[in-house]
Amino acid sequence: MTFVQALRTREFEDDKPNFTPRISGIIHRENGDMNFAMSILKSAEGDDSSCERFTYAYSNPIAGRAKFIHTYNCDGNPLPSFEGEPKTLELPDTDIDTLTDLIWTNLNADNKVSLFVRYIDLATGETDTRIVNKNQ
Repeated sequence: MTFVQALRTREFEDDKPNFTPRISGIIHRENGDMNFAMSILKSAEGDDSSCERFTYAYSNPIAGRAKFIHTYNCDGNPLPSFEGEPKTLELPDTDIDTLTDLIWTNLNADNKVSLFVRYIDLATGETDTRIVNKNQ
């Protein structure tokens, strides 16, 4: 299946009252080029009878910039889902550990759960990954 087809088999988390959005991403590299897509699946304004599916695709991304989707927009009861297009982040010229710490530190302490960060060397295909979990 394609990325979009696979996402049709999934929905947001069934954890009333928040219905946590499900965030996914995929990267495709070929002949030195790279493109990627990101997706968020969420309840329709807190109504669990409907799943809204948003996919964003990017080709030839600009060096030094990243796209970022987070699960929740702000505090609330229930928590309101992220809205709009992924945010653009200016990436500092730094190592993966410093970047991971910078992002993790700037997430809302009461609502952050996990973070996935990956560096990819486009020339060699080598990757370096960091995963941070609040409950670990």
